[in-house]
Amino acid sequence: MIDKKEFLLHSIIKAYIEHLEPIGSTQLKNMYDITYSPATIRGYFKKLGDEGFLAQEHVSSGRTPTTEALKMYWSNKLNFRLNFVDEKAIEYLSKDVGLSVFIQDQKSDILKNILNVENRYMILEFSSFAITVKFTDALYRFLSDMLGLELVHIVNISKQVGAFEIYEKVSQHLQNKNFHIYNTKEFFSLALKYNLNEESINSFLKGRILDSIDEGLYFDNIVPEGYIGICHNCKVGQKEVKMLVVGELSKDYEFFYNKISMI
Repeated sequence: MIDKKEFLLHSIIKAYIEHLEPIGSTQLKNMYDITYSPATIRGYFKKLGDEGFLAQEHVSSGRTPTTEALKMYWSNKLNFRLNFVDEKAIEYLSKDVGLSVFIQDQKSDILKNILNVENRYMILEFSSFAITVKFTDALYRFLSDMLGLELVHIVNISKQVGAFEIYEKVSQHLQNKNFHIYNTKEFFSLALKYNLNEESINSFLKGRILDSIDEGLYFDNIVPEGYIGICHNCKVGQKEVKMLVVGELSKDYEFFYNKISMI
């Protein structure tokens, strides 16, 4: 059961996301018809401030949730499976809410077989295509351990171990996936604000970022501090897609997902 302090923290975060301004105790009480007195609310605000969840610019001003508070809030709220999404709703709402959304078709190509042709070259047979690479005994043993793996994992592993011929040839097939970005303008604002390098920018604009992450929430590793990346495997119509939503922690993700979800 949620306790009083947690309830008030959730309430002020919700109020802040709706209004994007510091929230005072009386204002919060009136907004949500809270039964506690303003003095009681202020007491809990102080405790939450001491614990690093609320910030206050001036003694007389209202409070705002800290980055840590918002991370914790969304970690609880956004931990769900997403099934079917409405792409037209994403197109509209990404601009309305102020988010960038990256959607890529998921080809479930797996490595089915490896043919050794006279110790000179190998044919790697995937579900829907094949590639040819030079034979080495070490590479043949390495690939034999990857039978049954999906394309994206083979790309990542081959890059890590320096098998660049495989990496480059298989990457070409990944890049042929249908890929779309909604609200690119918002992403460019982020890139300029935080001076992202060219490699980071291209990983988003060319969809490579989606090949390197799994479903889940990302706070600091692929996005700047104060932002969140949310990755889901879901469906648009009959297509299996991977979707990455990127935006500031203060955006209304609950509203966004309620509107785009078709179930």
